[in-house]
Amino acid sequence: MKRISNISSEVIELAAKCVGNSKIDPALYPKYEVKRGLRDINGKGVLTGLTEISEIISSKTVDGKSVPADGELYYRGYNIIDIVKGTQGRRFGFEETTYLLLFGELPNEDELNKFHKLLSEYRSLPTSFVRDIILKAPSSDMMNTLQRSVLTLFAYDSKANDTSIPNVLRQCLQLIALFPIISVYGYHAYNHYFGGNSLFIHQPVSTYSTAENILHCLRPDGKFTGIEAKILDIALILHAEHGGGNNSTFTDHVVTSSGTDTYSVIAAALGSLKGPKHGGANIKVVDMFENLKENISDWSDEDEIKSYLAKMLDGEVFDKSGLIYGMGHAVYSISDPRAIVFSSFVERLSREKNRSDEYKLYSMVERLAPVVIAEKRKIYKGVSANVDFYSGFVYNMLDLPSELFTPLFAIARIAGWSAHRLEELINAGKIIRPAYMNVSEHRDYVAFNDR
Repeated sequence: MKRISNISSEVIELAAKCVGNSKIDPALYPKYEVKRGLRDINGKGVLTGLTEISEIISSKTVDGKSVPADGELYYRGYNIIDIVKGTQGRRFGFEETTYLLLFGELPNEDELNKFHKLLSEYRSLPTSFVRDIILKAPSSDMMNTLQRSVLTLFAYDSKANDTSIPNVLRQCLQLIALFPIISVYGYHAYNHYFGGNSLFIHQPVSTYSTAENILHCLRPDGKFTGIEAKILDIALILHAEHGGGNNSTFTDHVVTSSGTDTYSVIAAALGSLKGPKHGGANIKVVDMFENLKENISDWSDEDEIKSYLAKMLDGEVFDKSGLIYGMGHAVYSISDPRAIVFSSFVERLSREKNRSDEYKLYSMVERLAPVVIAEKRKIYKGVSANVDFYSGFVYNMLDLPSELFTPLFAIARIAGWSAHRLEELINAGKIIRPAYMNVSEHRDYVAFNDR
């Protein structure tokens, strides 16, 4: 098979020139009051739009001043904690959450049953799609498989370019239904062709929830426990939406504002989520803890753990990036409500899986890491565990392959992306185009023979 990844010496030389002639003096950013990353020094985002879909609260006003507060997350005005509590027992909540995000209100029993039925009807891929698109071109990266499949679905849609609200809603519902199937089948193709393991394809069960179908289609025997499906369902709820300013959702708004089709918009959002600074963080957390477990002799020794975390921040151990993964967030300071909700369920699952010692290590690091970071770094707001801190551990306990960690994020977030795409279309305004200031000098053109 011919590869296209060879980097010649000529390309390396040109890359050095590219870097040398494209480096911008860091001092120019504060000089011109540029909000790098569209955030100020305190992490507060630049206001670029309005939304009714979700709200993130990380501070409160005391005596006229903004001070850090425990994080809160609201979907359509409902606290995420109340949404999760509302699904107690054997009831699954991701579909209900998706309905809320799309239509702005909680469904009654009849509305929810009809919505389940609609998603079930959309949960079948076009004829031969699995064979021709997924199995014949397997990828080692499941996000690549998902993104490529989304773009290919354009060719199967006779109304692909129709941006009317009914048609876009239909496209979004189909993608919401199909994301779990494409992701899991993509993994099976990879596991077979790259790993040499047996290939099996389970059909989704019409009466199963999204979480149940993921586990059913992924496992060779199609079996799972109630608590496994329940915790995966909660993970999907917590990842379904997170404001209009996160990178992939902002990408959704930007690309939608150009007037393009749904498949292009969602493929662009997937490209954003694929980045390790966005959707791939939970994999780094799992890898980090594997490193911790190998190098810390006593998992209950606070001093030993603090010492190792300090070395991690100094770039001496693990991947030498100087980061403690899963700690800190662009918006939250004192706490990430998603991590708080998750942690209690993680403890239950760790007991069922006989991995309580690992959970205690996670809890210890969650408590000690902010202390170490505060001692080592100048920080402008509090540091706490984010949702990625526990999600990778949960997926690992559910025996989900790491290749599916980021696609699982996408399986949940497609609900939020769809809601934001519809909101952008309904309130269609100008194409989103922020300003960039040129800081290079003008030069006189040099004739070819004089260079």
